[in-house]
Amino acid sequence: MVLMFLNGDGMRGGRLHDQIAGAPLLRTARSAPKYRYYSVGDRFPAMIATDADGRAVTGEVYDVPMETLRDNLIPAEPPELELGLIELDDGTACLATVLRNDHLGSPELIDISDIGDWRAYRGNTVTT
Repeated sequence: MVLMFLNGDGMRGGRLHDQIAGAPLLRTARSAPKYRYYSVGDRFPAMIATDADGRAVTGEVYDVPMETLRDNLIPAEPPELELGLIELDDGTACLATVLRNDHLGSPELIDISDIGDWRAYRGNTVTT
């Protein structure tokens, strides 16, 4: 089992939540304030570490079996994302899907760092 930080449609009530196949939600969380956060063509969010002007990102931490990552979550991720290691605001390390460096600067990216919350950006609320 690994800690996995989800910050998009894989969270509770999201259209992709079933990809984590019943993995337990441990807590809601925020990343350390060292990331830029983007909407990729309004299809999904993506975070990437930055050395300057970083912000916190809101998400959920799950205890996910490695097999679920391998078989369900990672294969379903869009090509703009990859598995990475992030830091939460309490110093905890978590896996997360992050923006690939070669996609930084894409015209599809809309900077939503000041919002820092995919649901708030999309105008959604949690439905469980």
